[in-house]
Amino acid sequence: MYDITAIRKLLLSRPKKTIGFFPTPLHKLDRLSEELGVNLYIKRDDMTGVSLFGGNKVRKLEYLLGDAMAQGCDTIFTFGATQSNHAMQTATACCKYGLKPILYLLAYVDPSDDDLRSNLLLNKIMGTEIHVISMKDKTEEEASALSLKLSDERRRELEAIGHKCYIIPGGGASPVGSSGFAAGFVEMDQQMKEIGQHADYIFHSTGTGGTLAGLAAGKKLMDSDTSIIAITVSQKSGEYGKNTAKLAMDTLAYLGSDKTVSEEDFYIDSNYYQPGYEIPNEGSTNAIQLLARKEGIFLDPVYTGKGFAGMLDYIRTGKVPQGSTIVFWHTGGGTALFAEKDMVGDVTKQNS
Repeated sequence: MYDITAIRKLLLSRPKKTIGFFPTPLHKLDRLSEELGVNLYIKRDDMTGVSLFGGNKVRKLEYLLGDAMAQGCDTIFTFGATQSNHAMQTATACCKYGLKPILYLLAYVDPSDDDLRSNLLLNKIMGTEIHVISMKDKTEEEASALSLKLSDERRRELEAIGHKCYIIPGGGASPVGSSGFAAGFVEMDQQMKEIGQHADYIFHSTGTGGTLAGLAAGKKLMDSDTSIIAITVSQKSGEYGKNTAKLAMDTLAYLGSDKTVSEEDFYIDSNYYQPGYEIPNEGSTNAIQLLARKEGIFLDPVYTGKGFAGMLDYIRTGKVPQGSTIVFWHTGGGTALFAEKDMVGDVTKQNS
């Protein structure tokens, strides 16, 4: 049996800065629950703050910036795509604490300097130093390697004149960052208990694996039997599950826990991301419309739309039994609805 006081002590044992507004809301989707024959709840990490455009990365950034500032760092480097929610939320968190954010962003869809949109626009408003690496004539591996090379050169340049830099990996996927989602699982579990419920399943969208690793770590801390189902938003290697389990183990170790995580503690499904990252599909478009029209809540086409679509398919095909209690973890990203058309898709289409 878990000891909630001891768990909270573990979660507070590492440096942390207050950035978001927690706990985030958790509430039942009444109309969709009735339609689908399940008890469907939504965890609103799209409402984390500190700005209107907060999301799941804020949980990670509380620990990441806590670690950076404990080391005396004044400059934060991180990576992502041009419309990366993580990159934008990192810049937001840095502004709150007077740190300099520097972003290296891969352009899957080339932005226009004359028509900046969504997260790239927000980054510019915040005065963030941005370096865009075009994907034209480059593989993702080549572009990522170039961004690391250029960022290392910039880091050395800044450190030569007295700055101290902190590197956050894409998505905040590190033991430090994933600690935020170990805390997030504990938060959700306690909220469900307060209303007399228990989650049979958690569904969420997974990219770098940092959120998934944190949820798996939190599940272990709470001795929970909740099934965690992660819907991927891009192609993953055969090592993805193994690497995510290792990250969860490293997260627990960082927090001072000796509990263990294996690949059997979560399930990864890559059947819903095609045709690719930042490219919409019919399932994600329909999911965005369904939640908006039934509950007045917006998903995004890159992450949560595909995650919600996967969950709907699990329910409708009976992979999740009728009457189950499900939490869909809304990781934010709604700004992508205002991104380039190639990323958004035909979300305004009228169904016949």
